[in-house]
Amino acid sequence: MKNFWRTRWCTATRMARPESSTCPSRSHVGRPPSGFTENRGILGEYDMGLIHVTVTMKSLGSPSGTYEADFLVDTGATDSLAPAVELRKIGVQPEGTMAYELANGTIQEYEFGLVKIAFMGEITAGRVILGPDDAEPLLGVTALESVGITVDPANRTLKRLPALPLK
Repeated sequence: MKNFWRTRWCTATRMARPESSTCPSRSHVGRPPSGFTENRGILGEYDMGLIHVTVTMKSLGSPSGTYEADFLVDTGATDSLAPAVELRKIGVQPEGTMAYELANGTIQEYEFGLVKIAFMGEITAGRVILGPDDAEPLLGVTALESVGITVDPANRTLKRLPALPLK
């Protein structure tokens, strides 16, 4: 189940669709394009490497504690995701539901809550999907961009922008 949430690395180009010229086409399924390594996810797609970061989440509505874990940085995901069982332990309550497109192309509806998100010495707040209890935690692009952090796919690192753009 954990690989189910991984998206294609090419989505680092801000939600690029698989048809985008910056992404390998689906004709590469079964063999990696040059420079890519196998992800071994459900779709048999590929990525250039995985980036993980330690993230701490705290409920905005409850002082019940924090959830800290090693999150996969997923630039193909708008919102962050964590196991619902862990989020409920710290008092995160569902605020609504949204339909999300998964890495395999299916549409699934999930509850989301609001949390304070801390990583790399930065802090922000935002939505977190109450995911399946065995889901790998994901840090979505909204959290990254809100604190001025981008992904450098060539070096497989996270980089801080010198300033946040207001234009």
